[in-house]
Amino acid sequence: MSGYHNNPSGYPYGAPPPSQSYSSAPYGDPASGQPPHGQPSAYGTGTPYSAPSAPPNKPPKDNLHAHAPSSTPYGAPQPYGGYPAPPPSAPYGSSPFASLMPSAFPPGTDPNVIACFQVADQDGSGLIDDKELQRALSSYNQSFSLRTVHLLMYLFTNTNTRKIGPKEFTQVFYSLQNWRAIFERFDRDRSGKIDGPELREALLSLGYSVSPVVLDLLVSKFDKSSGKNKAIEYDNFIECSLTVKGLTEKFKEKDTAYSGSATFTYESFMLTVLPFLIA
Repeated sequence: MSGYHNNPSGYPYGAPPPSQSYSSAPYGDPASGQPPHGQPSAYGTGTPYSAPSAPPNKPPKDNLHAHAPSSTPYGAPQPYGGYPAPPPSAPYGSSPFASLMPSAFPPGTDPNVIACFQVADQDGSGLIDDKELQRALSSYNQSFSLRTVHLLMYLFTNTNTRKIGPKEFTQVFYSLQNWRAIFERFDRDRSGKIDGPELREALLSLGYSVSPVVLDLLVSKFDKSSGKNKAIEYDNFIECSLTVKGLTEKFKEKDTAYSGSATFTYESFMLTVLPFLIA
């Protein structure tokens, strides 16, 4: 295990925003100098963060070890381990409960993946629900809580309908294979757990650079021992990775310049964060 690495020169972690004075007025009645409730308000100090570049457009199965040239600053790793990202998120303000569009298996999908989906799709509707997905993944020794399953479904469908089709199921299946390989690579002592420094390296390999403060929060949140072991197991690693990935992708939609700063309305902020809290 290795400790924290120094950041490249000129590319520090984001500094905390300057202190703000708070008024005694209720929320929605802005303090002096602050924008009115519901209006855009910038946060962050503009210090760059390690934002990953767009992933290559290759089918997941054919791209297990591909690393396309990246414009990511300072050699940050390629996101998703070379796997395609989920479909673009719906515009802010649209319903997170929008209907899931029908899909089909991508060309070249492993027949075992197709068979796994078809067994789970007992009514032949072309969609499986959260419990069916949980059972399908368990058949491949990938046991997850319903919360983790819900996060998977949300990130790969961009809806909270808790249904998933063949295309999205295939993306989930191959991504989980990749994430398991990453977890096992950094679980160097084969304890079935990874600690803070190992988690940081694992997230970097997925294309996400987090500060030591955020890292400590993640370990505390996803450690089953409530922080006593200061390490997380595989199923919690998946939930942790999904949370970091999802929030980063949502932030990047607003941070189009990769500056480390973004502007959100109150509504946009709530629609960004709430799906990860209610999964």
